[in-house]
Amino acid sequence: MTVSVDQAMQVFAPALPLAVAYSGGADSTALLHACAQRWPGQVVAIHVHHGLQAAADGFAAHCRASCAALQVPLAVVHVDARPRAGQSPEESARHHRYSALVEQARSAFAQPVASIALAQHADDQVETLLLALSRGAGVAGLAAMPAQWQRDGMDWCRPLLRVGAPDIRAWLKAHHIAWVEDPTNTDPRYTRNRIRAQLLPVLEQVFPQFRDTFARSSAHAAHAKQLQQDLAQADLQVVGVPPNIKALQQLSTERQANVLRHWLLHFHQTTPSAAQLQELLKLIAACRTRGHHIHLKVGYGFAVRKGANLGWYNP
Repeated sequence: MTVSVDQAMQVFAPALPLAVAYSGGADSTALLHACAQRWPGQVVAIHVHHGLQAAADGFAAHCRASCAALQVPLAVVHVDARPRAGQSPEESARHHRYSALVEQARSAFAQPVASIALAQHADDQVETLLLALSRGAGVAGLAAMPAQWQRDGMDWCRPLLRVGAPDIRAWLKAHHIAWVEDPTNTDPRYTRNRIRAQLLPVLEQVFPQFRDTFARSSAHAAHAKQLQQDLAQADLQVVGVPPNIKALQQLSTERQANVLRHWLLHFHQTTPSAAQLQELLKLIAACRTRGHHIHLKVGYGFAVRKGANLGWYNP
C-alpha cells in the first residue's frame, strides 16, 4: 500500500555514505532533504546536466544553492545524451545518467559512496507499467522498476516507490521547501506526460486504489522475471558465451528466446524487439549446414553467425 514520505524514510536503511541523484525537481528534492536530515554528514548529491534544454543551466544553479544551504556536497556532471543510431532519446539519457552517477559516486567525493538513491515514486511506477502494457511488453517490462538492486558494485534504491506524487508535493509544501519545475514534464509530445495528465486522474476516479493494485501486479511480474533470469543463467551455462547454435537448437523456442534476451542484455547491453527476436529464432532453427549465413539487425547492432556460434556486434 502507498505510504507517506516520512513512513517511507523510516524503513529506508541504505549502506552509507549515500548519494542522491538530484535533478532539482520535486521528487529528488524531497528525497535529498529527507536523507540529509536523517543522516547528516553522510549524504552527497549528484546532478546530471544533460544539456538537452535551455533551462538546464538554471537547474544546476538551483541545485548548487540548495546543496550549499543543506551543507551537502554536490557534484555536477555534464553528459552528451544524444542517442546512438537505433537508440531512443529516453534510452540514451537513461544510459548516460546511470554511467555518470556511477563515475561520480566512485570518484567525486572524499569518500566513495556505498549506495545511490533515485527518487521515482508510485505514480512513476504506474506510468512505467502503463507504458509497458502499451508496447506489448513481456514479464520484464511489466515488472516495472525494482525498489532495490545491485549494479556496478554498489547498492541502488528507490525509497519513494510506494509514495504517491501528490504526497511528495504536500510534504515539500508542509516543510516550506522549494523545487524547480522541468517544463518538459508538461509537454504533451511525451507519452509519459499524457499518461500523467490524462490517464491517472481517470484511474483515480474509477479505481481509487490503483497505485496499490498496480504495484501488486508489478510485484507478481517481478517474481516471474526472476524465475526467467534463473532459467536463462542455467541455460547460458549449457549453450555457452557466445551461444553455440547447435546447443540453442536443443532448447524449446521459449527457452531459446529467454536465453538470447538474457545474453544480449547482459553481455551487449541491447534488447531485441519482438519482431527481431522472432526472426532470429527462425534463422537459428534453419541453421543446419556449415555454410548457413546469419546477419540480422538486433537491438542497435547485428546478430551474426561466427562458425559454430552466434555473435553480436555494433558497427
